[in-house]
Amino acid sequence: MSQITAALPLATQPYSDLPPIIGQLLEAKARKGLTFDQIAKEIGKDEVWLAAAFYGQAKFTEDELRKVAAIVGVPVEAALGALGDHWYPYRGIGPIPPKDPVLYRLFEGFLVYGHAIKAIIHEKFGDGIMSMIDCKVHVERKPDPKGDRVVLTFDGKFLHYAVW
Repeated sequence: MSQITAALPLATQPYSDLPPIIGQLLEAKARKGLTFDQIAKEIGKDEVWLAAAFYGQAKFTEDELRKVAAIVGVPVEAALGALGDHWYPYRGIGPIPPKDPVLYRLFEGFLVYGHAIKAIIHEKFGDGIMSMIDCKVHVERKPDPKGDRVVLTFDGKFLHYAVW
């Protein structure tokens, strides 16, 4: 069973720099009791990508934005006026280190395991990086007798560093 939460308080940092329509989309989603997964399936996208777009971290096409606005009940013209073709995301919101406990623990995970992950990537692929531009992220819930587990998958394209 999914947990549906209310929108984050967008009047506070780090969200206050986002277009006000972002808050309207999140509030409308919460009012309708919809999950990101439900909306994503209706527009043919992944739930993590859709959630990123809801937070202004990915760019909807005009068609996607029209569908999302209609699904959650936000005026389509208002959504297009704020997030249409003229608008592009400013990716990366919030302070470093993050203050939200969930975000901080993810940040902590990369602080603790980042060098180990980097070393293993180099052993398996060579000198390069994992793309976050060509990347898919999935969140799974895995039942466990000691308490349910969160499984995060980052599925990114490997990119070799150029030599010139």
